[in-house]
Amino acid sequence: MSDARWLEVDDDIRSAVKHLGNAVAIFDRGISSDDELSSYVGRMAFLQAMQAGYTSLEGAFERILEILGEEKPTTGFDYHAQIIRRIGRAIEGERPAILAGELLRAVDEARRFRHVARKSYDDFEISKAGPAVAAAKRISTGIEHVIAAFRKTLAGDGAEANDKADLGKF
Repeated sequence: MSDARWLEVDDDIRSAVKHLGNAVAIFDRGISSDDELSSYVGRMAFLQAMQAGYTSLEGAFERILEILGEEKPTTGFDYHAQIIRRIGRAIEGERPAILAGELLRAVDEARRFRHVARKSYDDFEISKAGPAVAAAKRISTGIEHVIAAFRKTLAGDGAEANDKADLGKF
């Protein structure tokens, strides 16, 4: 597909991979809930990296929907969840789901954690971050391949190898 708008999608995806991968690395180095400044910096860096990673990812999904000529979901309190539902749906005769399976569930987990990073940072409980960290790891290691496979499918290159199951296994 030669649409130059894919350049921005690729930029957003690379940004998401970078930030989510760094969030995983920060978490794996160990973050603490004590009141020391270095602990605070670690927690805030982790939360910001998770938020920046998800925001970049959502931006890529919005751009893909625009490229496909689909309107974004309506605005409202559940806008972010609507985006995830939309990309997880195939549109018969038009396109396969953009994401499916395990990767779609990981993106949805990252979306839910975004709320913690944006609204509940003072109540952040490190012990409950495990699912979000696992999701960030899954996304940062699989999203580039899946978006490239989706794009190839749209272009008609190897669509058989990039069916819905393939799009969700990474």
